[in-house]
Amino acid sequence: MGDNNSPSGSPKQDAKPDLVIDGGDSAIPKGDTDTTSLETMVRSFQDSMSVGKTHKFWETQPVGQYKDLGDTTLPEGPIEPPTPLSEVKQEPYNLPSAYEWTTCDMESEETCDEVYLLLKNNYVEDDENMFRFNYSKEFLRWALCTPDYYKSWHIGVRAKSSKKLVAFISGVPARIRVRDNVVKMAGINFLCVHKKLRSKRLAPVMIKEVTRRVHLENIWQASYTAGVVLPTPITTCQYWHRSLNPKKLIDVGFSRLGARMTMSRTIKLYKLPESTVTPGFRKMETRDVPAVTRLLRNYLSQFVVAPEFDQSDVEHWLLPNENVVDSYLVEGPDSHEITDFCSFYTLPSSILGNQSYFTLKAAYSYYNVSTKTPLPQLMNDALIVAKQKDFDVFNALDVMHNESFLRELKFGPGDGQLHYYLYNYRIRSALKPSELGLVLL
Repeated sequence: MGDNNSPSGSPKQDAKPDLVIDGGDSAIPKGDTDTTSLETMVRSFQDSMSVGKTHKFWETQPVGQYKDLGDTTLPEGPIEPPTPLSEVKQEPYNLPSAYEWTTCDMESEETCDEVYLLLKNNYVEDDENMFRFNYSKEFLRWALCTPDYYKSWHIGVRAKSSKKLVAFISGVPARIRVRDNVVKMAGINFLCVHKKLRSKRLAPVMIKEVTRRVHLENIWQASYTAGVVLPTPITTCQYWHRSLNPKKLIDVGFSRLGARMTMSRTIKLYKLPESTVTPGFRKMETRDVPAVTRLLRNYLSQFVVAPEFDQSDVEHWLLPNENVVDSYLVEGPDSHEITDFCSFYTLPSSILGNQSYFTLKAAYSYYNVSTKTPLPQLMNDALIVAKQKDFDVFNALDVMHNESFLRELKFGPGDGQLHYYLYNYRIRSALKPSELGLVLL
């Protein structure tokens, strides 16, 4: 099952075998207030060239293949039919002899610590090795211990001699609607191999093993993301960044001072009001789950690919969870109707090699619904509360209707793109980012 790694033949394989590609993005997306059109052209050319590469692993998998691009005779839907469960391989795939499989119980403090430290020290870095994602233990539990999750899908690899955890991959169950079909899928994420073991070719075996375990639960499709081009994205999204603490972002190299801009002018440019402006804007509470579920389901119904949330999903994914996810809504002062909703999750990065700063606190736009409050106004209030909570930057993809507020609220395009993929499910032609209603962590 596909994930965020680039096994054999991927665009970056020559530099780093088994390069880790995360469920959100392959390299930490950075802002750049001075990106030139030449850089954009170079990046576009590099992306187009990667289409011509061979992907030995992915070309053996039931995923959209480059040779099929533009073939409108191919049916949408599953690429391969389900196998009878009795024919699914019952034994785990073989690892190199020095390693063994382990199932990671994320509700165990000791195991959660191990997974956290593996990711903290070995997970996704930006291309210049200045930042590395630092998912908190609370975030990992939130992301992995979902309603009806399968513990067997949280897969680790240990060194037999030391019992040290050296690799990890995970899946969680999800219901994803593709047009009118609601499909049970696995959301694959957090594929990470210890830096010293990137030459051991563990990643393809791990992908095959999580695929096997997902198949044992009679689930045959999956969703995943990567920052590199693999066969074949259903859409490609752009990261945008809104400075909340511009001096720190410039000091640590996340962004640059714009041409003819001073630091004081930049700080003034990104200054936000002290308090939110929308009447009835407040933090989401447990009693709001039914209303938010209705609002969200109605909103997501317009997109080609989107999650099919029920109340238990909304309760898990969107109820505020300190240092994990923040959600706010607008309640009509007179009607008490819930009319609008916004949310963002917390994903800090370790700042590598900087003597003054150690952590970059980033908010990532999650699900936002506007029916009465204009979306730019709603999201400006989200920026204000994120600033109040000491976030340094607010990141957003150009999915759903996000494009309508990005430039107005002084977001700038970053250097990170995110490619969305479906495993064993064909969509006949690529989607626009605005046709996608899915945000993967």
